[in-house]
Amino acid sequence: MFTIGDFARHGRVSVRMLRHYDATGLLRPAHVDPASGYRHYTAGQLARLNRIIALKDLGFTLQQVRDIVDEKVGPEELRGMLRLRRAELETAMAAAAARLVQVEARLRAIESEGHMPTNDVVIKSVPAVRVAELTATAASFQPEDIGPVIGPLYDELFRRLDAAGITPTGPGIAYYEDAAEGGGRITVHAAVQVSAPLQVSAPLKVSAPLQVSAPLQDGTLLQDGIPLQDGASFQDGTFRILDLPSLDEAATIVHRGSMDTVLPTVQALARWIDANAYESTGYPREINLECPENRDDWVTELQTPVTRS
Repeated sequence: MFTIGDFARHGRVSVRMLRHYDATGLLRPAHVDPASGYRHYTAGQLARLNRIIALKDLGFTLQQVRDIVDEKVGPEELRGMLRLRRAELETAMAAAAARLVQVEARLRAIESEGHMPTNDVVIKSVPAVRVAELTATAASFQPEDIGPVIGPLYDELFRRLDAAGITPTGPGIAYYEDAAEGGGRITVHAAVQVSAPLQVSAPLKVSAPLQVSAPLQDGTLLQDGIPLQDGASFQDGTFRILDLPSLDEAATIVHRGSMDTVLPTVQALARWIDANAYESTGYPREINLECPENRDDWVTELQTPVTRS
């Protein structure tokens, strides 16, 4: 048998924790000396201790842990629970990393305040262009709502274009507008330049409409296997070909880097527009000039429609 101190060292827990588990009935010592009150444990109790710690780390309450270990959950089921917790932690880490990127973008925007771009901004007219597009609705125009929608949209668009035998002839063009349902929702257009015939009467159907499946355990919705942000949904399962209207005047600026870090560039353009007696008349278009595998090497032109104020 082990003393409580030895057992604590072998189990990599504190003596205080073992005393608490004894008091709550979660892990009783194998023997208590009636004269001294000293607790003693056996090596076989390490298995129960390991399950208690693993379940506690999964977020279960001590009462829930007791219920589970007393039911003698098998190793395979316990491994499944641990794998689930690992997936949850990985998701949380990814979300935290995305938030960190946005915080850094905000910091760069703050640091750039007072620094007005000069040669970076160009006023020009933008000709009409024929595009194929898919659309979806995002919960808001915030980066954390747009990002999870625009990426899967483009993946699906290119898959469907390939199935239809249509080859893009120019850059991707993302553009946005207020959704008809209101509430701050945004209609996201993932488009790419093509030379295909214009579809006027009906969208070109490539496969069955995208169907929303039941939410996953974390609340994420799937459409055709594509994860969607809460509050985002595809409008239909078709892509359409249309002529994107020209812009008489657009204030343009080139952003270099991932679109996750576009905020300082967006706000620099906004300051230039305000300082030069222009008014923006809509959301900026995003022209994907270069999209290598490394997102930090992306080159994107922002085109904000403007008019003289």
